[in-house]
Amino acid sequence: MSHKFKIGQRVRQARRFGSADSGSATSSTFEIIRLMPEERTGEPAYRVKSATGERAVLEGELTLVS
Repeated sequence: MSHKFKIGQRVRQARRFGSADSGSATSSTFEIIRLMPEERTGEPAYRVKSATGERAVLEGELTLVS
């Protein structure tokens, strides 16, 4: 599987499993800074950064910010 997002794109990460609240506070905006190898499951991974730091995330956790 190839990567859906490209370096420099802005994405939003939303919790996969949230509480019963509206979810308005469950997402953050990040910038893709590196494409990482696929996980064992075959899902592409990314290194992303925000104002609060960097982290690794899976493609299924991200949506493109318009």
